[in-house]
Amino acid sequence: MLSIGQLANRTGVKIPTIRYYEKLGLIQPPHRSQGNQRRYEPDALKRLSFIKHSRDLGIKIKAIHELIDLSENPQKPCAEADRIAREHLSDIQNKIASLHLLEKELKRISSQCHGKTVGQCYVIQSLSDHTMCLDDH
Repeated sequence: MLSIGQLANRTGVKIPTIRYYEKLGLIQPPHRSQGNQRRYEPDALKRLSFIKHSRDLGIKIKAIHELIDLSENPQKPCAEADRIAREHLSDIQNKIASLHLLEKELKRISSQCHGKTVGQCYVIQSLSDHTMCLDDH
């Protein structure tokens, strides 16, 4: 059995986050010691590591719930898990494309700024007038 502190140390997940995951039902409620201290089964370490890795990859809580449900039925085909991963990949690719547009526009705006005062600053003017941008970002 592990205390919440031991679980936090071994996974790198902060104690309030562990409690939050309990509240969401991602982690089974722990047993309580005589002194009402949370005592986690060894499986909680594996589950919390799964959740942390998923969150590190940016997977949303709802999808983690679905993946946990799937993992509890190992006989099921993995098509649903693949779908979740593909959807998340698509979201990430869309964000990357959007960030590339933002990068391009910010480079353009900052390279156009030749004013000596804020009143002549192209950056300030561009941020005040979206029509000065090349793309809809």
